[in-house]
Amino acid sequence: MKFKFVKHSLIAAAAALSFGVAQADDDTIKVGVLHSLSGTMAISETTLKDTVLMMIDEQNKKGGLLGKKLEAVVVDPASNWPLFAEKAAELLEKDKVAVTFGCWTSVSRKSVLPVFEKDNGLLFYPVQFEGEESSRNVFYTGAAPNTQAIPAVDYLMKDLKVKRWVLEGTDYVYPRTTNKILEAYLKSKGVKDSDILINYTPFGFSDWQSEVSKIKAFGSAGKKTAVVSTINGDANVPFYKELGNQKISAEDIPVVAFSVGEEELSGIDTKPLVGHLAAWNYFESIKNPANDAFIKDWHAFIKNDKRTTNDPMEATYIGFNLWVEAVQKAGTTDVTKVIDTLPGLETPNLTGGIAKVLPNHYITKPVYIGEIKDDGQFDVVWKTKGTVPGDSWSDYLPGSKDLISDWVTLKCGNYNTVTKTCSN
Repeated sequence: MKFKFVKHSLIAAAAALSFGVAQADDDTIKVGVLHSLSGTMAISETTLKDTVLMMIDEQNKKGGLLGKKLEAVVVDPASNWPLFAEKAAELLEKDKVAVTFGCWTSVSRKSVLPVFEKDNGLLFYPVQFEGEESSRNVFYTGAAPNTQAIPAVDYLMKDLKVKRWVLEGTDYVYPRTTNKILEAYLKSKGVKDSDILINYTPFGFSDWQSEVSKIKAFGSAGKKTAVVSTINGDANVPFYKELGNQKISAEDIPVVAFSVGEEELSGIDTKPLVGHLAAWNYFESIKNPANDAFIKDWHAFIKNDKRTTNDPMEATYIGFNLWVEAVQKAGTTDVTKVIDTLPGLETPNLTGGIAKVLPNHYITKPVYIGEIKDDGQFDVVWKTKGTVPGDSWSDYLPGSKDLISDWVTLKCGNYNTVTKTCSN
C-alpha cells in the first residue's frame, strides 16, 4: 500500500522540530486563541476565548505544564474568513504557539486548515460541524452530524411524528453540507421531495419576516412540520424574535437548532420560544458534580454569575484537558509527538461520561435534546444511553460512504475501503 503523504510528513516533521527548539528556549508555553472577538460571530466566539483563558489560568495555578507557565496569545480574526488564515500563520510562524484553540464556522476552519498542515500546527476545533473532513493536524471535539443532527432528526421523526421538514441555514459550508446529509437521510426514510423545504440566508441576516412567513405557510399543509436550524451567529436573535412575532409555537412548528445554546438565548426574551428545541452534547442545566464545579469556576473567573455556559465551552474544556494530558504523557509540546499521543486518550466530560479520542481525531460524545425554558435554559427531554463515536465521513453521501479515517494504523484521513487507497 502506497500513500501520498510521505513528502508532506517529512516537511511537517522538520517544521515541528524547528518549532520545538523555539519553544524549548523560552520559559513559557504559548497557547494560541483564534476566535472572533468582533463581527457577526463574536456573539458566540468571545465566550470560547474566555474559556481558554480560564483553563490556562487554572493550569498555571497547578504549576503550569512541564515546569513552565502557559501564556495565551489571543488574536481577533474578526469574523473575516481569509483573516483567519493570516492570524493562524501569525500564531504558528511568529508566536511559535504549541497549540491553538479556535474557529467556530466551518469556513473559518477550512481557511486555516492549509496553514496548520503546512506549518505542522495543532488545532483543537470545539464546535459542531458537518464532518466530511479528517486532518492529521486537527482534533475535532465538537459534534459531527452523527452525534447531533441525525439523532435530532430521529427524535423529531419518532417522538414528535414530524412528516414535513424545513432545513433552514446560514449560507456557508456547514449548513449546506449538513443539509445534504439530512436530505439524503430523510429520503432514505421515505420522505418525499415535496415534504422538504431548504433555504439559506447570509451571515448577519436580520429581515426574517418573509422567510418565517414561508415556513408558516409550508407548515400549514396538514402534516406535522418542524424546522431544522443551522442558522449561525447573531442572525439567530432576529430569527427567534420573528418566530415569536408570528406566534409560531413549538406545538405548531417545533424548531430544533444546532447552533443555538444558552449564550445566544441570553440576549432575547425566551418566553415566546418555550418548547422549541436544541440538540447538543452538553447543557448547562445538567446536574453533575463536575458541571457544578465548572459553572462555579466560570462565574468566579468571569466575575459575573449571570454568564451562562454552553456546549462549545465544554468541547473546549475537553480539548484543553486532552492536550494537557497528551503533553504530560509525551513529556514534550513537540506537535508531532503530541499528535501521535492523543488517539486513545480519555478525559471526563461535564455530563458524567468519558470523552475518548478516536483514530479519526474525533471523540466520543453523548447526545441530548433540550427544550427551551422561559429562563433561557434547557430542559433535557431525550438523550442517548451512552456516548456515540464521532464519524468523520457520512454514511448517507455517495462520495463519503466508502471512506474511513484512521491516523493510527492507516495514517490516512480519507481511506477508501473499496479501492483500498488513501487520497489525502
